[in-house]
Amino acid sequence: MTVITVNGIEQTLQVDPATPLLWVLREQLELTGTKFGCGIAQCGACTVHVNGVAMRSCITPVSAVAGQAISTIEGLAPSPDQLHPLQQAWIDEQVPQCGYCQSGQLMAAAALLASNPSPSDADINDAMAGNICRCGMYDRIRRAIKSAAGVQQFDPTKADSVMEGQS
Repeated sequence: MTVITVNGIEQTLQVDPATPLLWVLREQLELTGTKFGCGIAQCGACTVHVNGVAMRSCITPVSAVAGQAISTIEGLAPSPDQLHPLQQAWIDEQVPQCGYCQSGQLMAAAALLASNPSPSDADINDAMAGNICRCGMYDRIRRAIKSAAGVQQFDPTKADSVMEGQS
């Protein structure tokens, strides 16, 4: 038996301790907002928070997070009728295109803002570098993060972006 706390709810699971957290979330707990992308922690689609830190759930065995606080995209909003500021900024900036990477992007951005409420472009680039958006919405993602942080909007003339080089 493995006990984990997901989005504030304690869960007792009978799973192989080596099972990746991603599959426990998706298959046992039916929290399908966390996506499978690459399976080797390179794309960021599976990003969740463990004790407030962004982690790749596709390579994290459930035994490694027993007894820790796990948050998924389903738990990001403060309540069912209120969006997290990042979710609202994502809508305002029209970030989603295909949408597949968005839960991982949002979770990585939320971890960034929790630790750095006024990130610079370089801070955003560093924090988001491991999250791939195949649609190339990196400038919109950066604007949304700055908007949610209440930081002055991104100036494209100052872009020295690691994010822009991803594809």
